[in-house]
Amino acid sequence: MATTLRTATVVVIGAGQAGLSAAFHLQRLGYDSALDDDAEDPTFVVLDANPAPGGAWQHRWESLTMNTVNGIFDLPGMEKPPIDDSEPSRMAVPHYFADYESAFDLPIVRPVRVMSVERADAAPDGDLVVETTAETWRTRAIINATGTWDNPRLPALPGAEKFRGRQLHTRDYVSLDEFAGQRVAIVGGGISSIQHIEEISRVATTLWYTRREPVWLDGSFRPETEGRSTISAVKADVEAGRPSGSIVSYTGLPWTSYALDAKARGALDRRPMFTALEPHGVREADGSLTTVDTILWATGFAASLAHLDPLRLRHALGGVVTRNTRVVDEPRVHLVGFGPSQSTLGANRDGRHAATEIDRMLGRDGRPARVRSRAASEAVA
Repeated sequence: MATTLRTATVVVIGAGQAGLSAAFHLQRLGYDSALDDDAEDPTFVVLDANPAPGGAWQHRWESLTMNTVNGIFDLPGMEKPPIDDSEPSRMAVPHYFADYESAFDLPIVRPVRVMSVERADAAPDGDLVVETTAETWRTRAIINATGTWDNPRLPALPGAEKFRGRQLHTRDYVSLDEFAGQRVAIVGGGISSIQHIEEISRVATTLWYTRREPVWLDGSFRPETEGRSTISAVKADVEAGRPSGSIVSYTGLPWTSYALDAKARGALDRRPMFTALEPHGVREADGSLTTVDTILWATGFAASLAHLDPLRLRHALGGVVTRNTRVVDEPRVHLVGFGPSQSTLGANRDGRHAATEIDRMLGRDGRPARVRSRAASEAVA
């Protein structure tokens, strides 16, 4: 347990797209690095559990290239450099994030995992205490940007402990080579499942299972129509206290090039979800037994918020009620990269909103940032 006590006006948890956006805007509002001995109030720090820059991108599978991902928006104040579409996202995005952190001299501590966030006392405008694996931080406000990568969804099915084959989740997937010659059950109705099916079906027999019949997007996804309606639907769920699903659960599956390739290969023959696992396979919905070597759970992720449990933020329906980024029951806590801001564009926008809202809550009007680099100077100009 951490013993050293440090202070920061604002603690940002997570250094992915949303966390870096929040850090940029705090810096522009005049917040100093809490890591500097001569820092003047207000200050901020970013705590990141990853060993290197890049957020969850550094853990993506090898074949997920920049041409395959759903688009990465520029971080505020610094455009992405030219990137080869064939470059793996697990390399390209971390390189960009590392350059960004360096250009703006952001106060990031890593690797450090936040274990819990608690109220220092009963005062509604008092401090929050952030316990980490390294130190304890006392702060006025939290911007939580922990994403979902550390909280994979794994369905509970009878017989799971009896299955003698391999079970893994999307977060464990590395490359198609490890499945050569196998019979692989791929479970899930999202974009990742389609990507896995298209790849693995090149070298193995794949069987696709979903709980519901997949809904395919008819036509292209238009930000001004489908995009706006999707954000409204996600926002409605979050504001009602319901756990939000993945973006594709609201939009439907797009007919991407890899989806069309999988279809042409006959790999998108969907089966109803199996009812149980057996030692050597799965029990189908019709009662028959299908032999499989591996089960790949492409069943998505949920928000990684367990460290906030001491604050008792969850609604009776299971979600956390927010208005924009602010937690309704705890205005000292903002969630970014959450709900309607799961996209990289939304993460950028909500990083700015959270920083501005916290600055207003603290009774400040903001002040120009001290220029720390040429990139920062150009961004402020």
